[in-house]
Amino acid sequence: MAKFELKLPKMGESVAEATITSWLKNVGDTIEADEAILEIATDKVDSEVPSEVDGTLVEVLFQVDDVVQVGQTIAIIEIDGAGVDAPSPSI
Repeated sequence: MAKFELKLPKMGESVAEATITSWLKNVGDTIEADEAILEIATDKVDSEVPSEVDGTLVEVLFQVDDVVQVGQTIAIIEIDGAGVDAPSPSI
């Protein structure tokens, strides 16, 4: 399984940081591409940050009310190369 680093996207020329206002997904949740993962607020606008990939949220690197710089990794999503969940091994 590969790991994808979800980074805080650029939101305009003068916006350098954002505050995390809420996580819409929890660690262990399955995520689809373009699905909102968290909500952020800047001095100009509030918005949602979508996933760029299908996968499972495996790590959250910041908490609500943390200030994050544009380009910083905010979460880790585990993906597989085939885009399909591998079957669970049977014992």
